[in-house]
Amino acid sequence: MLVAPLEFDPIARAGDLWDERIGDATSMRLATSIMRVQQLVIAGLEAALKPHGITFARYEVLRLISFSRDGYLPLSKIGERLMVHPTSVTNAIDRLESQGLVQRETDPEDRRRVLASLTPQGRAVLDAATDTLMEVDFGVGSIPAAQQQALYEALTPLRSRDFEV
Repeated sequence: MLVAPLEFDPIARAGDLWDERIGDATSMRLATSIMRVQQLVIAGLEAALKPHGITFARYEVLRLISFSRDGYLPLSKIGERLMVHPTSVTNAIDRLESQGLVQRETDPEDRRRVLASLTPQGRAVLDAATDTLMEVDFGVGSIPAAQQQALYEALTPLRSRDFEV
């Protein structure tokens, strides 16, 4: 369901009010903007992937497995590389396995580890989904390539740091 755009930028307005009533709104504006953009990009990617029967989170798992040197990855590595909780990995693998897109097996060298690999159907869905994501420029095509690179570089310090609360 699409919502009609507002006649004003609510983040800019909140920033103005923040400046007036609390203090410098620079960080608040940026953080809120990043979160809003993330919501919009994810919504667009989810819509693009829906015909393929997968979510963006499951797409990331499939793509990560496809990048593996040996054609499989331990579930623990998937969680580590995607920076998600082990429960989220298990849930994604459960769903992908029930769709016939991945198979799970015990590591013959370490029976405590579970490995995930793509099935032929999983590879086909991954390839088609990748084509779709490329067609929609991963939802950021409205930003010129040079600005995309600059934004990527500007966000690197935030992505790279460990958060302490």
